[in-house]
Order: sequence, then structure tokens, then C-alpha cells
Amino acid sequence: MADPFPHGNTARRLEWQFLPPRIRDLIAARCGSSVQSAESRNAGFTPGFASVLTCADGTRHFVKAASVKAQRQTAEAYAEEVRKLELLPAETPAPRLDWSHRDEDWVVLGFEYVEARAPHRPWVGEEVAAASQMLVAAAEVLTPAEGLGLSTFAEDFAQAAPLWPRIGAGHPELPPWQVAEAAALTARHVEVTAGDTVVHTDVRDDNLLVRPDGSVLLCDWNWPCRGAAWLDSLLLLIGPRGDGFDVEAHLREHPLLGEVPAEDIDTVLALLAAYFFTAADQPGPPNSPHLRRIQAWQRDVVWGWLGERRGWSS
Repeated sequence: MADPFPHGNTARRLEWQFLPPRIRDLIAARCGSSVQSAESRNAGFTPGFASVLTCADGTRHFVKAASVKAQRQTAEAYAEEVRKLELLPAETPAPRLDWSHRDEDWVVLGFEYVEARAPHRPWVGEEVAAASQMLVAAAEVLTPAEGLGLSTFAEDFAQAAPLWPRIGAGHPELPPWQVAEAAALTARHVEVTAGDTVVHTDVRDDNLLVRPDGSVLLCDWNWPCRGAAWLDSLLLLIGPRGDGFDVEAHLREHPLLGEVPAEDIDTVLALLAAYFFTAADQPGPPNSPHLRRIQAWQRDVVWGWLGERRGWSS
């Protein structure tokens, strides 16, 4: 399924020269050397500063920053990412957070620089396998999630669960019996998604880094929650499914997903479809011009996948 957005160039980022001088000075001091160049990373869907900085001493750093006043939602997300990263085990497959700063005006995060790139799009089999392997290993490292103060997956998606009647009313092209079946599936989401693993919840290509050796890291731990160990592995497959990858063969062979009842997977797909239908119908934020388009694409991918699994097309 062709997607309507430019991979790697979906964000309107704040650039280095537009940061306040005191924030540029603070970043240079934390990096230990003056900043010689800044290369913006324009994947993703938030407007905050996110750049690879090259310093006079030859070191490189990845730094994110957002204004509390002008970019409140992004600043809150960055602050939440600091809190969550500080709680996660050191073995978590994520770039290391080296330092952070927060004051009444700015939130700034400094990460180790990782030599890596985003996965290829369309997705290729070896990178799906590498990302999947990483998520299986991460689920082991991130279980149990006790003591981290995380909400559950069901709680985070609770608002989406009862929305099918409204979605059906707003989308008359959807057959009512399909909407009713999706609603019945979604009603089981609390029991189906329960678990004690830290779940990232936002596993997309723009949050993955492929290193030269083919191994994969997972970025942007803003909103992890607690849930079943297989959830991130399923979420990973939305992009590959949309790119034409045979996700059903992958499911059957997967060490976690292969043991999950088909009805449980369909329940999560129905829940995700409700979320994406609702999100895609919202007005687009002016500072993230591609957000609603990717959500609409994800909606169509998940809805088509669910329909195929349920035999609706036949």
C-alpha cells in the first residue's frame, strides 16, 4: 500500500541557530566542547530540536530540546522521556541518555551518538527480522515492569475502546456488521493486553536505528506502558504490512506472537484501528503536517489487515 509521506523528512524541526544563546552555551558545556555543526534529524512528527552535533574536539552527540512555552506538548514529552529512561534497565536496547536539563523555559536531552540509520522503506525482510529480534530480547529485559509507576496498555488506550459506534456513524462506508464485530473484539482488550512487560507502544521506522552490524535500537521512550510481552512485536508489523511484507508468515514463526491466540491479535488490531480512525479524523496540527496522513495510512493498513484475518473481503 503506497504511503503518502516523505520518509525521513516528516518533521518541521527547530534548528540550532534558532535556539537561545544560553541554551546553545548550555549544550556546548554539557558536551564538553564548542559546537561546530548541527545536522537536524527530520524524521518523526514533533517540532522540537533534534540534531546530531559535531564538536570542536571531534566528538558527536545527539541532542533534543523544546521550549516549555512555545512547544509545551513536545517539552512535556521530552521531560517524560527523561523520567522513563532513568527508570529503564541499563540493558534496554536504546541510545544512552548522557544528561538532561530542565528549567522553567526549556527541556534539553543529551544522548550518546549512535552510528546508525533508519530502516529501509519499503521494509526489507532482514531488517524486519532484526527489529523483531531486538523486541523479543527487549521484552525479556523489560519484564517485570513492577516499580516503574507505568500505566497499563489498556488504560492508555481506554478512550479508543468504546469509539466504534461513533466511528461507524462518521464512516458510512464501513459495513455496520464489520463495525459491530470490531466493537465486540475491542471489548476484550483489557484481558488480552494485560501483562507485566514495559511496552514502548510507538514502534515505527522513525523510532528505530539500524547499526552497521545490522542490530537495531529503539528510540523515543516517551510513553511506555505495562502490558503483554508481545505487543511491541505486533506494533512493529504495521509498517511492514503496509509495505507488502508477509506479516502472517512472520506471525506464525515468531517466538512470542506465534503463541498468541488469533482472536487476541484481532482484538489488538481492532483497538488500534479505533485509535487510528479517531486520530486521523482530527484537525492536523500546523507544526506536524504529515501526522494525520500517517495516521490515516496506519488506519487503512490495520483495518485491511483485520478484515483479511476476519475474512470480511470474502
